[in-house]
Amino acid sequence: MCFYSRRMHFICLDCRTAVKRTAGAQAPGDIPCPRCRRPLIDAGADLAVPKRRDEAGWRALDAVLRAGLTFHGGCCGTGPGFRPRTPREVRERLALAGRTGMPVKDALAVADPTVTDRYGVSAPGSGPRARNTGRRNG
Repeated sequence: MCFYSRRMHFICLDCRTAVKRTAGAQAPGDIPCPRCRRPLIDAGADLAVPKRRDEAGWRALDAVLRAGLTFHGGCCGTGPGFRPRTPREVRERLALAGRTGMPVKDALAVADPTVTDRYGVSAPGSGPRARNTGRRNG
């Protein structure tokens, strides 16, 4: 049985404010921030909101949301996939996008920026001979 959360996180990146509202109650752009009255961003139900004093967490969240990624889950609790949680993870994925020509939105969703075979581009040292699986042939 699938479970879909009806409560979505709406975020104001300027105020570092998160508000939970029922999905579909209002259009995302119509919900004003309770602090500054600017429109809130619909971030999805699967977001782990950083604490207001967590500068690094909010910088990473800012980069993810401005790139167009959200935290809306899939069917049967599959979740939104990987999202960077620190500025270092964001920098690594932005470097991957610059190195490979991958769109920033796709690069930010890559769990491991050193393994990019699924995008048709191999990172240095990630070929079949570079992997040691511990199994012997034969």
